[in-house]
Amino acid sequence: MLEYVWYILASVLAGVGTGLVGLSAATVMVPILIVLCPSFAGETGAYQATAIALASDILGSAVTTATYIRHKNIDLRRGWIMLACIIGMCTVGSFAAWKAGNVVLGGFTLILTFCIGIRFLVKPSTERADAGAKGAALDWKGVAISLFFGMTIGFGTGFVGSGGGMMMLVVFTAFLGMELKAAVGTSTFIMTFTALIASVSHILIHPAILLERWPVLILCMTVATAASLASARFANRVDSRTVGLVTGVVLTLLGGALILLHYWDLITAHPLILAALKCFGEYLLFIVPAALVLIALHFAAHIPKVVFRKLLHLPAFCSAAVVVWRADCWQAASLTLALFAAIVYPALHLCERWQGYGGLFVEKKPGEIKKSLLLLFLTDAALVALCWGAFDLPWAAVTAILMWGSGDGAAALAGHRFGKHHVHLPLADPKKTWEGSAAMVFVSALVGTVSMLVMTAMPWYQCLLFALVAAIPGAYTELISRGGNDTVTVPVANTAVLLGISLLL
Repeated sequence: MLEYVWYILASVLAGVGTGLVGLSAATVMVPILIVLCPSFAGETGAYQATAIALASDILGSAVTTATYIRHKNIDLRRGWIMLACIIGMCTVGSFAAWKAGNVVLGGFTLILTFCIGIRFLVKPSTERADAGAKGAALDWKGVAISLFFGMTIGFGTGFVGSGGGMMMLVVFTAFLGMELKAAVGTSTFIMTFTALIASVSHILIHPAILLERWPVLILCMTVATAASLASARFANRVDSRTVGLVTGVVLTLLGGALILLHYWDLITAHPLILAALKCFGEYLLFIVPAALVLIALHFAAHIPKVVFRKLLHLPAFCSAAVVVWRADCWQAASLTLALFAAIVYPALHLCERWQGYGGLFVEKKPGEIKKSLLLLFLTDAALVALCWGAFDLPWAAVTAILMWGSGDGAAALAGHRFGKHHVHLPLADPKKTWEGSAAMVFVSALVGTVSMLVMTAMPWYQCLLFALVAAIPGAYTELISRGGNDTVTVPVANTAVLLGISLLL
């Protein structure tokens, strides 16, 4: 009974994808069936799931095409070559899929789902600024593009089970200059025929799909068709950017979750990967609530922008301490920090499209926050690997990063409030003040002392000495760092001094 719940969910999501952006049903349906439904876990499970998805694509694409035609969103004059090539190659791809087997087909489909979701998040709309007029004839370049992509997409249609909707959409908009909705209507028109041919090919090669799976086949076709019709009507009433963004979020989350489930046995077989995932999960329990508290504080209290900007730095520069504390080994800590860097950059890139982003994250120039966080977490990962992995001194990396973060915040606040005497030292930024630098030395030395008292067995006077020796060159490095590079230069300078005096003594 639970499997039927997954059948319905897969069909609804597949139909929504088809109606919104011309996405093949297989892109969503196949991963759900092969991962969550045990009856599709056998030797030919992925092949059967592909056939069912292709059959669901037939009526779903047909009703979607009819809806787009009613709104005059179709352009066959620039799509007929793709139609001919794709129809010709999809049978070949279907036979190749049978030979490839379950492992190749299943893994490829899961990765495809995730990649398409990322693509939509990065660029929700695929329209070109110089989109050609509807019905314009193809030039020789357009013919060559249509031939090349038509043959490759056609093979992929039969092999992966995808109707090629997303790939056709990209080709039509990015290479042939179609308007987005016309591209969706044209691609679903082609998918109607390719899904029919590919599904028939799959069934002829493996008749058990029809003989044994007919209840699932009928259910999926019915639900996917209804969902396609509803979503196609919705898509023709909203802007394409909204449609693409929603699709990107759904497919990225779905693809990531299904890849994790599909390869869970492989993941658990490697203790390091499991340790990194455990550390990453525990780190999220720190960073997510911290971010939510700061966002709530922003809306609830009238905090000056310069103060709130530095408050946002607090959970960021404390991250290394939390990760090192929770990690079982230096590899897990470094992987956690690097993984978060890989996630936070595209996430903030997506958030930049929100109108309130500029008011929430105070930036000196566009893209500053995402760039700084990317550099910070990658630097943290490298310093943890160096200090903990090479010298077995994890406290050095944590202390260096904490000293930078706290000192940088103190320098900015003190310089903004009390700064009157500008620094005139070699290479120093003339906008920096002595008051800010003094505050940085004092606060970073204090935080460094406390950090070493907690993480090491050194006496307090040695901790204070180490912190003072590192704080002064760290403050000077901050003076000569421009363009936000202090995110990297100051922690590196602090680490170099702490490692140097530790090894000497």
